Amino acid sequence: MWTIWVIIFWISAVLIRAVPPVCDLLSVLKKEEENCAETLSLEAKNRTPENDLLLSSGRCAGMWDNMSCWPSSAVGQTVNAHCPEFFQMLTGKKGFVYRNCTSEGWSDPYPRPDIACGYNVNDTTNEARHSYFMTLKTMYTIGYCTSLVTLTIALVVLVSFRRLRCTRNYIHMHLFTSFILRALSNFIKDAILFSSEDTNYCGSYTAGCKLTMVFFQYCIMSNYSWLLVEGLYLHTLLVISFFSERKFLWRFIALGWGAPAVFVAAWATARQLHENIGCWDINTDANTWWIIRGPVVLSIFVNFILFVNILRILMKKLSSPEGRSSDFNQYKRLAKSTLLLIPLFGVHYIIFAFFPEDASSGTMEIQLFFELALGSFQGFVVAVLYCFLNGEVQLEVQRKWRQWHLSKHLRQHLSTSASNGGSGLTQEMQMVRSSPPEHRRATLQRSSVL
Repeated sequence: MWTIWVIIFWISAVLIRAVPPVCDLLSVLKKEEENCAETLSLEAKNRTPENDLLLSSGRCAGMWDNMSCWPSSAVGQTVNAHCPEFFQMLTGKKGFVYRNCTSEGWSDPYPRPDIACGYNVNDTTNEARHSYFMTLKTMYTIGYCTSLVTLTIALVVLVSFRRLRCTRNYIHMHLFTSFILRALSNFIKDAILFSSEDTNYCGSYTAGCKLTMVFFQYCIMSNYSWLLVEGLYLHTLLVISFFSERKFLWRFIALGWGAPAVFVAAWATARQLHENIGCWDINTDANTWWIIRGPVVLSIFVNFILFVNILRILMKKLSSPEGRSSDFNQYKRLAKSTLLLIPLFGVHYIIFAFFPEDASSGTMEIQLFFELALGSFQGFVVAVLYCFLNGEVQLEVQRKWRQWHLSKHLRQHLSTSASNGGSGLTQEMQMVRSSPPEHRRATLQRSSVL
């Protein structure tokens, strides 16, 4: 009965984390059961005649009660056991559960394990947390879906128009791709980790579960890497007058996609060797987790410094007579977009990176709201700023639309002329011959569009 309540609490407490709840719970329980079996086996081997004489008045055999381990005891003794490990991980509290060894065997545990370990099944707070997590999951699902659709459209637009192919837009395309991969990895993670409550799959799908988390972490890191590349490129444009954009582009690609692969590979190796627990979702070893968290925090910190320096350079250019006369509007738009990008590029991550991951504190709920609910819309905002509100993109789309509309109109006109036996086309050619040179050239230009 208590195991069922623990499973329900585990699912509600970490629903939106990258966790397969039942599998991790069973993994921890299985590990504790194995430790208990080893302890009881050692106890049986070390039993002496003197101990058996002391227990001649009666004894309670050692046992595993699916939550705690109870060693053999004499009648009349009171034995205590620490709260199960999974309870401590959930609530962050330590406590003891007691049993009396009587002539009829072990008594029921007291106080109740849930209360002794800091969790009351009758407490409505956990229901409220479960409702909050479900709402948060709905929000980030909507956010990632919105970002995925808008980013895909923006990527197609930038790829389709040849005039938009330049180093700046190539970097934007890679950034869009990183956001798309981040959204897809989140959906894949949820589909694999929360697709079934059948505990039979826990052992057979462990490798796939871990690979999913590796892919998920890589997508997160590559996204932050390309955000750093955006800041580096913008800073380079303002600081260096002339540079080889093609050479820099290949370096940026190596930084954006290559560097995350190195750190994620190191993290996966460390998890396999030192912290091979569950689905690699519970970060009990801070040193291992900082293999990923450290580079992300560093990239955001560097980006923040770059953007502050960019704003300083832009303000200096705007205040100078030269900037006011020539590229005032361009610098002004750049300054506005930079101010928007500073909070967008994950400055909040630095703030929460140094907070402990305590599920019982309200800090985690606030952190998850920023990282998931608001962070899921990052891709949407980036697509709007870098594509849909981009004047260059808007002009190219309008030009293509006018060209397509004119081509469609001329095709309809020629189709109508052909159905009339070509008389319309003959009349137009006669008009061209008899018309002034200016009108003749305009008519021929319209025909040349075909």
